[in-house]
Amino acid sequence: MTTTHTNPALLDTATSPSGAGAAGPVPAPCDVPDFPPLRIRGGRLRSRLRRAPGALLLLTAAALALTAATARPEPPGRYDPGPRTVSAPAARAPAPAPVRLVSAPVRIADAEAVRLLRAGDRVDVIAAPTVNSPRGEGDSSVRVVARAARVAEVPRPGETRPDGGALIVLSVPRATATALAGAGVTSQLAVTLC
Repeated sequence: MTTTHTNPALLDTATSPSGAGAAGPVPAPCDVPDFPPLRIRGGRLRSRLRRAPGALLLLTAAALALTAATARPEPPGRYDPGPRTVSAPAARAPAPAPVRLVSAPVRIADAEAVRLLRAGDRVDVIAAPTVNSPRGEGDSSVRVVARAARVAEVPRPGETRPDGGALIVLSVPRATATALAGAGVTSQLAVTLC
């Protein structure tokens, strides 16, 4: 659809006999074509800006709901006396003194079992009385001399003893080292890995 626009002042001069030569030729009426409606840029941005406060409100509500869900409510019927006032510091038991470890050399009867050990392993040391020991005549009980003792050193590969045993070094408390030394005199010692 085309629209014709005419200027009435130009028509009057064109039609009057006196104005025909004075104004010159009159242009023909111009046609204006149809065009789509004008759109203002930034309309999408404005709609997004309108949605931003709603999104922030939604995020805040979700964070508050999450905080409320992680809070542990008190069970019903439990009395809550409120915050406590500290009147005097409670007497604490003194911390036990750290146990000092010593290195105890221990001869193990089975050298092949010692080859399985590495420094840092934890072992139990077991004593079994020998036949010619003073305890060996009537007492055949096997006992654990040391529990979870840390292996500090093991023999080098290829190092052998004529009696078939092997010497290892354990890190143990002093009292356990004394028990190991006494058991080594009267018993054959063996190890088990913890």
